[in-house]
Amino acid sequence: MERKSIDLTRRRKPTGAAVIRPELTTALFRALFEEWAETGFAAVSLERVAARAGAGKAAIYRRWPSKLEFACEAIRSVEVMRLGSTDQGSLQADIREYLRATRAVLRHPLVRRIIPDLVAERLRSNELAAMLHGIAEARRQFGHRLLDRAIARNELRADMDRELALDLLFAPLYSRMIVRGKSFSRAELDRLGNALHAALRTC
Repeated sequence: MERKSIDLTRRRKPTGAAVIRPELTTALFRALFEEWAETGFAAVSLERVAARAGAGKAAIYRRWPSKLEFACEAIRSVEVMRLGSTDQGSLQADIREYLRATRAVLRHPLVRRIIPDLVAERLRSNELAAMLHGIAEARRQFGHRLLDRAIARNELRADMDRELALDLLFAPLYSRMIVRGKSFSRAELDRLGNALHAALRTC
């Protein structure tokens, strides 16, 4: 009996097409961050990145046409500097949670090495500048929601200087942890939270 063509279609396995495996993509992202932290973005070698991930260079180019697009998607994949925006019930509690989450991100050893390099590369590359701008804007959107909640609770003025407030929220942690390479203890974080709570009410 002649088999129906639909039966043959069901039995036939695809050939010649590479399958994009999510676990390999994750390994490539991790390998990129490790290489980036060691060498700086300009010196990143895609051959070395692929080798770290246990793959060939072709695995990268099947996914991304360039090192820049690879880096952009890697950054987006971990949402570097994006912070949770869960309502904690008060401005002071929201600030405390924002600082805690920010400190957790900035304490990661790869983040501490990559962010300064990313900022430096921004001055050399318009394309990387656009990526960094996107990261900063995504982070600030979480800050805007924090401020919106406080305004709705009548804890802050509706006509406050939002840009100043958002700069104040992030700058102290970035300055100490990234620029100076120091850490914040829990008690210091609490004191910073109290200071920021007072400062935001004057913005």
